[in-house]
Amino acid sequence: MPDQTQWNDVVMPQLAESLVSATIAKWLKQPGDTVEQFEPICEVITDKVNAEIPSTLDGIMGDLLAEEGQTVAVGELICRIQTQSAVPAASATSATPAVQGNANAQSQQGAASDQTMRGRFSPAVQTLAAEHNVDLSRVPGTGMGGRITRKDVLNYVKQAGSARARASEQPSGTMHGQGSPFTGMQPSAAQHSVPIQHMDPAIPVRNSGIHLTDTPKVPTIEIEGDSHNRSEYFIDVTPIRSAIARNMRQSVSEIPHAWTMIEVDVTNLVVLRNKIKNEFKQKEGINITYLAFLMKAVVNAIKEYPIMNSVWAVDKIIIKRDINISLAVGTEDSVLTPVIKKADQKNIAGLAREIEDLARKTREGTLKLDDMQGGTFTVNNTGSFGSILSYPVINYPQAAILTFESIVKKPVVIDDMIAVRSMANLCLSLDHRILDGVICGRFLQRVKENLESYTLDTKLY
Repeated sequence: MPDQTQWNDVVMPQLAESLVSATIAKWLKQPGDTVEQFEPICEVITDKVNAEIPSTLDGIMGDLLAEEGQTVAVGELICRIQTQSAVPAASATSATPAVQGNANAQSQQGAASDQTMRGRFSPAVQTLAAEHNVDLSRVPGTGMGGRITRKDVLNYVKQAGSARARASEQPSGTMHGQGSPFTGMQPSAAQHSVPIQHMDPAIPVRNSGIHLTDTPKVPTIEIEGDSHNRSEYFIDVTPIRSAIARNMRQSVSEIPHAWTMIEVDVTNLVVLRNKIKNEFKQKEGINITYLAFLMKAVVNAIKEYPIMNSVWAVDKIIIKRDINISLAVGTEDSVLTPVIKKADQKNIAGLAREIEDLARKTREGTLKLDDMQGGTFTVNNTGSFGSILSYPVINYPQAAILTFESIVKKPVVIDDMIAVRSMANLCLSLDHRILDGVICGRFLQRVKENLESYTLDTKLY
């Protein structure tokens, strides 16, 4: 039966409603590579977040029609994938076992030598691993750079199932002994729910604030000419840095910024957090930060002053019904603003979980476009790196952004007596087309009252 080879065009998909183009960051597959359905073929950079484009079919990667670093409009061709509707029996059986063994050995040797992609997991692989409770750190990867594919996970699950079947015929206890090769399989969800971790344990990460690693990476430096006679260096502008520059320029050029600040006594909040943080850590597995309490105070204040949750539309002001809080999260080379959807429907513990989840995704580079869309008000924790006063730029097209500055112990006059209290500044930048000093002053005063009302009796759930 003859081959029926087909060439399938792959175009730049519209990953979001407002997306008109994306930049090819890196090709994960090269011409001649085998491609599985749902397996990522390239990484792209958009105005909002990095994303992976998965293959929609099984086949062989053909020509790459877009280069790395090239910006491609939605709907334009980026590559072609070759598929075959039928494979002749002769070609399927012509390869001798020796040749097949050599090919497998070479493939395994190449995968073992290159493990640069070992820690990167596609959404399809993560979903499959979660369904079968598989620890991905124990799954051997056969993809490019040691990357784990869906087939690798399925093979691992199949082997684990066979091992369980054999273990059922052996005396009790042999399967879960120390020598079991499948100790990476997690217990069932009904017995024990364990989140799958994808972070390198060798890299310590702070669990609050700007999330800097101990050894920040150095930007790529391009040196032109004689480096010994130059007094300056050139750093490449990455696509995501270019997007940040474009968005910031649009914000300051279109929005008439104004700003105001208020001082808050958070002594009771500090006492509350110090009391509950260890218990919360043991129960939830994450740290509870001041940001969760601040966000709850801000959300409750927005409920009373919904004009803060609005955008400018030239001939009208659009007030958003859903309160979706954008959280400014910094990495070594960028700041992203993932969104906590319907934050007004979450308690303090729920907000803490959302903050930790979005911050982790930002650090790992696994944010999806949906995580970045729909924000109506932005909160930033600039105090995590010691700032006591800042003038934030509004996250366009929102109406305002609030920063929570560093908590500092200060002498404060209370009832004509001096006391040492934990104080923090709240800085608000506002769109003066929508908001004025009176409404913003009342809003900040309400946030202040909400923060100062926390006591040891405050409920997290």
